[in-house]
Amino acid sequence: MAADLVLTNAVVYTVDKARPWASTLAVGGGKILADEEIGPATEVRDLGGAFVLPGLVDVHNHHAMAGRADLFELTFGADAGFEDILDAVRVRAASLGPDEWLTGGAWASTLVSKLSTVAARRALDDAAGGRPVSLADDSRHNRWVSSRALELAGITAATPDPTGGVIVRDGEEPSGLLLEAAGVLVERVTGELTPEQHRRASQRAIEILHGFGVTAFQDAGVSTDILGALRSLDSAGELTAWVVSSLLVNDPIFGFDPVGAPLLEVAGRYRTEHHRPDFVKIFLDGVPPTRTAAFLEPYLPDDVHGGCHHGSTTMPPDELTEWLLTAAAAGFSAKVHCTGDASVRQFLDAVSRVRAAGFTETRFQVAHGQFVHPDDLPRFAALGVAADVSPFLWVPGVIPDAIAEVLPASRASRMQPNRTLLDSGALVAGGSDWPVSESPNAWEGIAGLVTRSDPHGRRPGALWPEQAITLAEAIEVFTLGGARACGLDDVTGSLTPGRSADFVVLDRNPFETADVAGTRVVETWFAGNRVFQR
Repeated sequence: MAADLVLTNAVVYTVDKARPWASTLAVGGGKILADEEIGPATEVRDLGGAFVLPGLVDVHNHHAMAGRADLFELTFGADAGFEDILDAVRVRAASLGPDEWLTGGAWASTLVSKLSTVAARRALDDAAGGRPVSLADDSRHNRWVSSRALELAGITAATPDPTGGVIVRDGEEPSGLLLEAAGVLVERVTGELTPEQHRRASQRAIEILHGFGVTAFQDAGVSTDILGALRSLDSAGELTAWVVSSLLVNDPIFGFDPVGAPLLEVAGRYRTEHHRPDFVKIFLDGVPPTRTAAFLEPYLPDDVHGGCHHGSTTMPPDELTEWLLTAAAAGFSAKVHCTGDASVRQFLDAVSRVRAAGFTETRFQVAHGQFVHPDDLPRFAALGVAADVSPFLWVPGVIPDAIAEVLPASRASRMQPNRTLLDSGALVAGGSDWPVSESPNAWEGIAGLVTRSDPHGRRPGALWPEQAITLAEAIEVFTLGGARACGLDDVTGSLTPGRSADFVVLDRNPFETADVAGTRVVETWFAGNRVFQR
């Protein structure tokens, strides 16, 4: 068959071991072709030596949340200080109605102590003019809210901590800081987007992802509203990415409804050509900075938790195993959030039992897994569990700084053992965790994987540099590795004949530059159509 498009004079890195390099790329019928047959209607483009590689795969993001933030919320970076946040709130509040909600984020985890006081909450009240405010932290697990938000949520001094959450108090009075499931009490009263706004949020997020070369992604926790938006976009021919959705089994932070069995029961109605609701998502613990991640060894002592606090998992081992068996029997794979080494071990133990029950093909992912006990590292490959790793958790930055405040230095510095995982034969897949990370720019993550240093040089040093991987390995982590982890390797992840024509044209050859993090996408193509051009 004659090609629709032939790119010539290019440096094509295919991420296909059978033919890793090429100088031409042929596209026909939205797919990669094996040869470059040119017909009368074929468009032939000379790329002048430009670098081409497969469309990037982001195995962990919250695209709809990021799109909503971009379109409808106050946004500020994790480098914003306390007064900076108040200034931003003051400016945004001036454009709102008298009792209109102000939502957004993300404040740095290092501000937890500062925000744990009634004085801080009253400063927020003043900046917002008494309006209800809910601001998420950089992990998106915790909320800082105003007095009016507490009032609308019904949170008083007499309100008990919800299961899996903490209402941080200053004396007896709620401070305004809500950890984990406590934030859901406010999320439920902040108001909902319309179906059209949900659609716009997903569409906007995908536009941003295209600008960074991403043509496939896995959303790590969806609602029926998000599922409906994706179905609507694909039905209209406007979903220009491969999307895998993760259906929430439990929901300690978002406040979505339904979750669990009722959500799994309706998932099939949202399946379309480019959207696969194929995974369940389980939060097995929280995050280290707020001491809600589950560890085998204790946190550093503090006045609230004492010296023997390990954190805890959200469910006992038998319940986790039962959920994984139920999901596997229904045809679902599983992504499980584990940020402490105890939760990782509990998940691996559960997967072992599921494999023994005969579910040998079900895909499993440890989401984040920045801390893994050395004894458990070989189990990833042995059990067929993929490591979903996220940028800014393997280089110096705000989140590692916050973790260093709660864990002994000998443990806090040994985060993201990516080299060991790869050497053991584990599948490693790259996810941005956007908007937890401020940007879904995979090239920053790729540079961090290779150097273990801040890709922009803002912070000195390197985080466990022995765990650095090569550039070729890092590119595979964000292409074919991600596709395999989320079950899209039948259609994308490499420039292999027969797969979708998803590719990017870059402004440089990343193998020949000292500034990998500065790599920019010039064009992004999905299924043979250009969806971004700089």
